[in-house]
Amino acid sequence: MLIHKEQKQPSNKSVPQPRLLYLNKEDIARVGGDTSDLYVNAITDVLCLHAQKQFVQPLKPYLRTEGKEGHIADRIIAMPAYIGGEHPVSGIKWIGSKHDNPTLRGLERASGLIILNDPSTNYPIAVLEASLINSMRTAAVSVVAAKHLAKKGFKTVAIIGCGLIARKQVQSMLEQFPQITSIYLYDLYPAAAIKLAEDMKELFPHVSFIIENSAEKAVRQGEVIIPCTVTDQPYIQYDWLQKGAFISNISIMDVQKEVFLKADKVIVDDWEQANREKKVIHQLVLEGKFSKEQLYAELGDIVIGKKVGRENDEEIIILNPMGMAIEDIACAYAIYQRAVNMQIGTTLSLY
Repeated sequence: MLIHKEQKQPSNKSVPQPRLLYLNKEDIARVGGDTSDLYVNAITDVLCLHAQKQFVQPLKPYLRTEGKEGHIADRIIAMPAYIGGEHPVSGIKWIGSKHDNPTLRGLERASGLIILNDPSTNYPIAVLEASLINSMRTAAVSVVAAKHLAKKGFKTVAIIGCGLIARKQVQSMLEQFPQITSIYLYDLYPAAAIKLAEDMKELFPHVSFIIENSAEKAVRQGEVIIPCTVTDQPYIQYDWLQKGAFISNISIMDVQKEVFLKADKVIVDDWEQANREKKVIHQLVLEGKFSKEQLYAELGDIVIGKKVGRENDEEIIILNPMGMAIEDIACAYAIYQRAVNMQIGTTLSLY
């Protein structure tokens, strides 16, 4: 091909070769990605950017291969996003889940990767293992929300479902709220609750871990309630909730419709993300029983002070966080920056 003199391309010697940093789970832990502080700070910052509309976040598609017959947790999700602000970054989380991975294969339920891109070139700059980030950022959302929506000085937490997500929720809540005295646990498989209690007791010996024999008994004890299940059938009833309870409904399908209709405040992370996929809120919208006008706020609006969070100790408040790509990208970018500074990870060439 002929190239005019003025169109000559620079030689390879003068062109920096594109590279990216690969961080596995061990690398992420080494830079502080196995404790909650990094994630709480990143989530707080990105929720502020969300409230200020400094982001781009397409609705995430769900890849399902088993049709309507498949389990609700059997899917792969693509979650792309761009975050603005002082340190812009783009990226995508590609995360797969099979509900029976733990019982049939001895694997964690979910696995995935996060790819970060430099928005000035759109070249990839990093690839990170996603499951640790995913579980920790989910816990950080509960932490940030509890700071604004739970009763001040709350001491009891109820956890339903005792897998990896629950483990990180317990860890993060106890790291961030030292006043907690009791964690109430329930799992359909008692051995999972026993294992979680034993492991957490070693890390937090001052906390009581009580294993209940029903979800109802655990929920009734919790000032903060965090369901961490893969259920597709709501079961948490309004009458189970004590006055002043805060529910961080991270697994989305656990709370019955009446709770959304009777709660003093219903909050989501992002309305467009929450009102889809025939989750409980979407069902209520389709039935004409709930709307965006009935929503109290998106969580970012509360974090920046645009809306007030909890106003008294009697309010029953529910957060329904679908999980946002900007949260994963923000946390991954914070980890990437630490890894670069600490010279941790494996550098790969694109060429």
